[in-house]
Order: sequence, then C-alpha cells, then structure tokens
Amino acid sequence: MAMPQNSTRENGFCFTQTLDFCPSPRPGEAGRTFGAVSGRDACSTPLSNGITSSGAPSPSDSCAEPLCSTTPGEEETPFEEGIKYVSAEGQELACGWGGFTPGCLQLCNTSKGVLFFLCMASFLQGMTVNGFINTVITSIERRFDLRSYQSGLIASSYDIAACVCLTFVSYFGGNGHKPRWLGWGVLVMGLGSLLFALPHFTTGQYEARLAAEVGVCGGNQSLPCSQAASSLSSYRFVFMVGQFLHGMGATPLYTLGVTYLDENVKTNYSPVYIAVFYTAAILGPAAGYLVGGMFLNIYTEIGREIDIAPENTLWVGAWWIGFLGAGAASLLISIPILGYPQRLPGSQRYIVMRVSEAHQIKDGSHKKASDPDFGKTVKDLPRSVLLLLKNPTFIFLCLAGATEATLIAGMSTFGPKFLESQFSLSASEAATFFGYLVVPAGGGGTFLGGFLVNKFKLRCSGIIKLCLLCTVSSLLAIFIFFIHCPNMPMAGVTQTYSGSALPGGHLNLTAACNAGCGCLQEIYSPVCGSDDIMYYSPCHAGCKKVSENLRNGKKVYRECSCVDKTLLPGPGNAEAGKCTSSCAKRSLLLCFMFVVILFTFLSSIPALTATLRCVSDRQRSFALGIQWIVVRTLGGIPGPIAFGSMIDKSCLLWQDQCGEQGSCYVYQNSAMSRYTLIAGLVYKVLGTTFFIVACLLYKPPPAESAPGSSDTSENGNSDLQEQKPSLPAEEDI
Repeated sequence: MAMPQNSTRENGFCFTQTLDFCPSPRPGEAGRTFGAVSGRDACSTPLSNGITSSGAPSPSDSCAEPLCSTTPGEEETPFEEGIKYVSAEGQELACGWGGFTPGCLQLCNTSKGVLFFLCMASFLQGMTVNGFINTVITSIERRFDLRSYQSGLIASSYDIAACVCLTFVSYFGGNGHKPRWLGWGVLVMGLGSLLFALPHFTTGQYEARLAAEVGVCGGNQSLPCSQAASSLSSYRFVFMVGQFLHGMGATPLYTLGVTYLDENVKTNYSPVYIAVFYTAAILGPAAGYLVGGMFLNIYTEIGREIDIAPENTLWVGAWWIGFLGAGAASLLISIPILGYPQRLPGSQRYIVMRVSEAHQIKDGSHKKASDPDFGKTVKDLPRSVLLLLKNPTFIFLCLAGATEATLIAGMSTFGPKFLESQFSLSASEAATFFGYLVVPAGGGGTFLGGFLVNKFKLRCSGIIKLCLLCTVSSLLAIFIFFIHCPNMPMAGVTQTYSGSALPGGHLNLTAACNAGCGCLQEIYSPVCGSDDIMYYSPCHAGCKKVSENLRNGKKVYRECSCVDKTLLPGPGNAEAGKCTSSCAKRSLLLCFMFVVILFTFLSSIPALTATLRCVSDRQRSFALGIQWIVVRTLGGIPGPIAFGSMIDKSCLLWQDQCGEQGSCYVYQNSAMSRYTLIAGLVYKVLGTTFFIVACLLYKPPPAESAPGSSDTSENGNSDLQEQKPSLPAEEDI
C-alpha cells in the first residue's frame, strides 16, 4: 500500500501523526546513551542511523507512533557535561585508541579534524607516488639501466595493486570501520615508500665513467664491461613491489576517505570538503616535483666528491631521500587516523537531511539498496555489482574518468621528460618546471571544480554538463602539441660533422676530425661546442685539453678539432653539458600545457560528485571502488606503459652497454610532440563522448519523489530536521 507523502517532500518516509521532539532526557535515565542528533535527545529505541524512536524497530513502523513523548509533569533538563555520545549500534563516538580517549583529542573529533589528517595522507600519497617517482624516473633509469617501458611498468604497479584490492576494500570497508581501514592503508603506504628506497642501500656505489677519467682525444683506455651493470635492471622488481604497497595503502584513501567525508558533512558542503581533500592530493605531486628536483641536485652518493655537475647526463641525484622522509611521515600520520570513530558526533543529522539524486532504473531494482541490511554480506556482492552495471550514467562516468586518467597518468610520469627533451633541460630543472605547472593548474583546477558545484548548487545533470564543458576546453587546448621545439643540433646524431642533415636512426659518430682519437661509444658525456653544436663526448669533439671555468664551475675542453672555429683561427672549445635551448615557442607551449592541465583537473571533483550522487547512498563506497577499478584498468595501468612505448619510438640515441640497449639519451622532439598530440586527441574525444552519453541517459528521480526517495539516507529515514521547501528537480548550468 502506498504511503502518503509528508508536506515537505524532503524524504520518502511520511508520518501520519504529529512528530514530537524530545530535546532532553527524562529524569532517571542519565545512564542511557543517545545518538548525537543536533544536540537533542532522541527517543527510547535506537534506529540504525542513530535516530531513536519509541518502540520503532524499523523506519516503516515509526510512521504509526510518535517518535517520542514526554510524560505529563516531567521536567525537561538540559544535557549535563560529560554525557557520553555513542552511535545507535553501541559504538563510542569518541576519538582515541581502544580505551584511551583523552579529552584533548576530542578537539580534533570533528569533520575539519578528519579533513586535516586525510589531507596530510593524500598529500604524502601524491607527493610520493605522483611526485617523487615521476621526478626521479630518469635518474632511476640511468642508475639501474632501465628502459622507458620498464619504468612505465613500475609506475603501473601502483594501479595494478589498486585494482586487486579495490573490490574487497570498498565493499567490506564501506560497511565497516572506515577510519581503521584508512589508517592501516596509510601505514602500508609508508612501508612501500621505505621499500622503494631500499635498492640505494643494497647496491654498490654509483660509478660515473667520465670521458675525463679515461682521457680525452688520444688518451682513452679500454672500458671493460661490468657484469654487475647488466644485473641492476632486476631491481625494477623491488620498485614494483614498493609501488604495489603504495597502491594497496592508497586504495582506502580515495574510496573510503571520500565517502567518510561525504557522510559526516552537510550535503552542500561535501563538494568543497572533497575538493580540499583532492587539492591536497594535487599539491602533493607538485611538492614532490619541487622537492624531488632539489634532491636531484645532490649527488646520490652523499659525502662523495665528483667532478661532474647536475647538468651532465651521467649525473644521478639523491633520488632516494624523498622516499625515506615520506615513508616515515606516513607511519606517523596513520596513528591519529586510526583513532577516529566510525562516525563523527552529530553526523546523523546530515544523513537524514540528504536528498537522493540516484539514477532511476526502469525496473525499479535501485530500490533494493534502501534495505538497511543490504551489502553487509558477501551474498549481496553480485547484486551490488549488477545494480551498478544497470546504471548507465555511472558506467559512462567511469569510462570518461578512465580516458582522463590515461592522459593524467601518462603525462605525470613522462611530463618532466617531455620538458627535459623539448627545452634541453637537466632532469632537476625539468622536474621543477613541471612542478610550477602542476601547483597552480592542477591544485587550482581541483579546488575550483568543487567550488563551482557548491557555488551554483548544481544537481547531478548540471554537474555532468560542467564536466563536458571542461573536457571540450582541454580538447581545444591540446592542439598546442602541433608545435614543438627543434632538437639542439648534435653531431653524429641529428646532423653530420660537416653540418648536413642526418636521417633519423642513422648514427655516425666517427669523422675525420676524431678518427684517431679511439673514442668509446659506451661513454656518453655531451659537451656544447663554441659553435652551439652538441657532441657525444669531449673525445668525439676531438678535444685534447681540459680545464675548469671559474665562473660557473663547468669543465671547459680546448683544442677541439671537430668544433668549428668561430672568432679566432684554430680549433674551437667545448663546455661540459647540453647546449642551452633558445626555443621561441617555449612560453606558448608552457601556457597551453597549463590550460590543458587546468581544465583536466577542473572536471575531476565535479565528476566524482556526480558519481556519488547518481548511485544510492548505501552503494557509494562500493561505487567509488568499482569506478577506480575501471579507471585504473583502462586508464592508470595502460597510460604510463603506452606513453613510455610511444616515447621510446621517438628515441634517436640509445645507451650502448656492451652491445645491449639501455636507456634513451636523445629523443626526437617532433616525434614526441606528434605522439602526444595523437594520444591526447583520441582520449579527449572519447572523454567528451562519454560525458555526453552520461548526461543524455541520466534519469533523475521524479519531481514528486526526488527529495524523498527510498535512497534518501543510508537507512531510509526521513528528514527529522527543520522543514524546508523542496529542491527543484533540475538545476543545470
């Protein structure tokens, strides 16, 4: 039999009798525990969400009786200090560890306190996984003789771990004690960081064989092949395990952490809280790029003096310091997170005020999720998956997120390498440049996305349209990759020693000017000649003497027979390091890269908010878990591998290690830009298409039941707060 609707139409349950609120406990009941409902007393029998009702075992039964009543003649007494708040399930709402719940900790037992510690955790996760690792990827390739696709596998191990754990964590953690899942996850993440730094301490000292050490032209000696060098690449498995632990630990953070915030704040403020949380996650990588770039200016073997500068391609910076610090910090942050209660005091009043915007499935199967016992056992797992698969809006939002994740994962991994090649920068300079792009663009875009949703009070349909607008804007900006900076001319690689063009892939490092020098191809130490042409090494430039430039500390090689004389007759000079790029398109390229990053991240929080709103409340954690599986399987995992393979195709000069191919020394800038443009266009067009389909297929609740569907709260309770006018059925941009 259909139940009559209440006048406010805020929720799906109605009441046939007047609601009598009891703001205070009755005398003689001081020992009773109460659900923290906006500072008022609940009634005698607890419901599942912390609201209590007189003899009401279920929300539907509560329609027949008043929620609570006072006996005539009873006085209302205010709450006394020290009252013990617990959830309706009998769980304490105090912050602490076991029985240790000191009063000073309760100051942090608020939504803002949770937000602070979760922001710290997401900051550390972003700084480590998306900052340090992407910054040091070139140094790790150089130190452990890895190729780009192998470093891509290291980056993808994070997403592989997340895919393995997401279903289990989001399903059981969503119905369990979320802060404990979050705390243990951050602890595991810290252990992964410490493991990632381990290879530095288990390998021998890094030996950079320089041209100066084995002599310039005429002074080279044979360079024996080291058997240890070829075995260093096996350390990639240690890095992969470290990344796997990173992925396991971060799995609860972006599923349970988001829903924990969403459950404990007002619905209108939820996008802002989530935006702040994700902004911290974006600022983490930015800090990782900046701090990691600083560490790369420190030689990896601390305390050991070496003749080369960071600009030298044989330089390996102290890539491992950041992982030690981040690992220790993660272990510390996990402690306060483990102390939070399953629900914050007072959060129940936000749950009962929530308005459902869940997509309405034609056969009405979405109503199954309103059952309070739904999703608490493994038996409900197939039904939970089926409900989500029947939700086309959710499916296409997942696919749109996967396309965006592919580009984000690929560009965050190899973005510094792209800048390093295009602008002829050192690894530390490229990481710092990329950090300057990500800080305002990524962080600002993430926060702005949540702010716009809250500012304009967008409903689900309007949020999807905002995502569509952002994706189209970034699609237009990505055409900037039509332009690129030309490669710095390099003798024997991009051009012949006589100055004529050299076909790509055809190396000719030997010429008449260095034929008698006996140069070794195993020694790559580029120098910039006074003719603004790069040479493979001082030996390949035909240099016979070496000195030091007192002005900048760089080595200067003299009497270089291959370097054209510019002002004075006789052989030219060369300086250690790459030639400085004077690309006129540099500012334009950086500006449009900023726009692409800004609009890509601008859609992230709106897309996440739309995902939370288009599913029923009891499925939110599980829906985020399934979404992350789709995003990582189709985007995060193949993204770095695909980008790494494409970048490998644009390589002009490979490292030669005793006949085996190592990492890439020089890339062809035009090919790198072309592959980036193709990948960007394909995935942005797909993302635009998926957002359009998601918007067209979204079916909001009917106007008469939208604010009060059976999915209104986690347990189907009606709004027991102040009466409010019903929200409009649609509010689009």
